[in-house]
Amino acid sequence: MIAETDMPGPVELTGPQLHIGRVLRQMALGVAAVALAVALFLVFGFLVFAHQISTMEPDPAAAADAAVALTGGSERIDEAVRLLAEGRAHRLLISGVHPRTSARTIARLSGAAPSLVDCCIDLDHRALDTAGNADETARWLRVRGYDSLIVVTSAYHMPRSLAEFRRVMPAADLVPYPVVVDSLRLDRWWQKPATAKLLFAEYLKYIAARLRVVLEAREAPAMVTAAAAR
Repeated sequence: MIAETDMPGPVELTGPQLHIGRVLRQMALGVAAVALAVALFLVFGFLVFAHQISTMEPDPAAAADAAVALTGGSERIDEAVRLLAEGRAHRLLISGVHPRTSARTIARLSGAAPSLVDCCIDLDHRALDTAGNADETARWLRVRGYDSLIVVTSAYHMPRSLAEFRRVMPAADLVPYPVVVDSLRLDRWWQKPATAKLLFAEYLKYIAARLRVVLEAREAPAMVTAAAAR
């Protein structure tokens, strides 16, 4: 038999071990606090974002030098063509058009008069995403010499679109024209999981776009300084 005096006693932590344990616990609590703060920020920000989207309405008096429609839904193009036909803009750019889609196809699908398409509608086949829409539209705006622009896109897509457009054309007067699709029911987005998922995905993309805009704005002065020093 093993005598009781031979049994190992409880392990006592030394001073350094106790200190490391406290540090680890504090780090774990700090990480948990940061994670909670980020989660609360995302949830609160999303609720504000969703409310803003659900209350967006187009300005019935919207007018500018030109208009741009961002592809992603036939309603966007239809509304932009209508604005052009009503004289709200002098020229229209449809950005992000499929390479095989022609102006005649746009006219047929939107109901636009062929004469209106021939005189006043340009197609951008190069843009692949919202940032590309902004880059191509900025180039088109400079070539045409326009200063103001009606931005036509879906309501849920408008905040990110404006962020990207302001990044590349800060001096332009941008007039948002959100298109509201009845089937999405943005006013009751919480009742439809698909709509809620769409809005949350767009919210995350909007945050990413805003962060990129901020980072580029901070990098620009440094790049100018470095170029001047050469």
